[in-house]
Amino acid sequence: MPAPLTAAQHAAVEALLDDAGTIEPLKAVVVAHDGRVIAERGYRGATPATSTNIKSASKSVMSALVGIAIDRGVLAGIDQPIAPLLQSDLPQDPDPRLAQVTIGHLLTMQAGLERTSGANYGRWVTSRNWVRAALAQPFVDEPGGAMLYSTGSTHLLSAILVRVTGRSTLDLAREWLGPQEGFAITAWDRDPQGIHLGGNNMAMGTRSLLAFGELYRNGGRSTQGRQLLSQAWIDASWQPRTASRYTGDAYGYGWFLRDIAGEPVRYAWGYGGQMLYIVPSLRLTVAMTSDDGAASARTGHRDDLHGLMGRIIATVREQPAG
Repeated sequence: MPAPLTAAQHAAVEALLDDAGTIEPLKAVVVAHDGRVIAERGYRGATPATSTNIKSASKSVMSALVGIAIDRGVLAGIDQPIAPLLQSDLPQDPDPRLAQVTIGHLLTMQAGLERTSGANYGRWVTSRNWVRAALAQPFVDEPGGAMLYSTGSTHLLSAILVRVTGRSTLDLAREWLGPQEGFAITAWDRDPQGIHLGGNNMAMGTRSLLAFGELYRNGGRSTQGRQLLSQAWIDASWQPRTASRYTGDAYGYGWFLRDIAGEPVRYAWGYGGQMLYIVPSLRLTVAMTSDDGAASARTGHRDDLHGLMGRIIATVREQPAG
């Protein structure tokens, strides 16, 4: 277990967040070490409490809900086929490969179906039924094949949770994750059938995003010590199962995996630069939110945030002299 931070390390982290104000799309940063917030900043009128759209960082929240559903026996497991769960929304003449798609394939973005993200996103969200539209996408790979990043996949998970519980995904999130102190979803878009959008357009404050990360860092235990999520699910979620064709970063169940500043990091990433970093080796959790108006990858903003995270890691890891 890392030693408590020295006064000099605290001051250095504070200075890093002061300097981070030059990263113009950045709205807020919160840094926690060993379960305690050690520094936080808001920029350009935003605060760490300001509600913001965390975009696709919510895919990690969806993964947590699926894990809890499996832990509770609501879902059979990652190898459970999705077709029987979504029978009423299958195409009239479904591709036989739909019968092979599992819960796990949706979590790892390996369903094989054409993506509904990127250039296809607008057409998908203007359809009358997002679940049916996602299931009707043509297969461009086999189930279990290459990673095809698609919000349609995580939206199917939201629909599945609604079907098997008879409750909204937001209600489940508030009951299952709400006991974590500081966690709160303030808004969440829904599809034309009223199903909350699995994997996008979820709003919360930067502190709330950090609280969610702390749940994972703390082995699924809430701040008050209540086991909300199993350690087994966290371990399974953080196993590399595929990789992004764009960054080369590994991907597990709703989490990206990469080394930053020489440490293994698990991170959630949303459009525009909505980031949640967890560094288990240093007991470090960092949440960053940004203006969601521009793609963080194309602008280099995501790389700027990775760079800031690297400097925070180096500061927290630094051993005092003597």
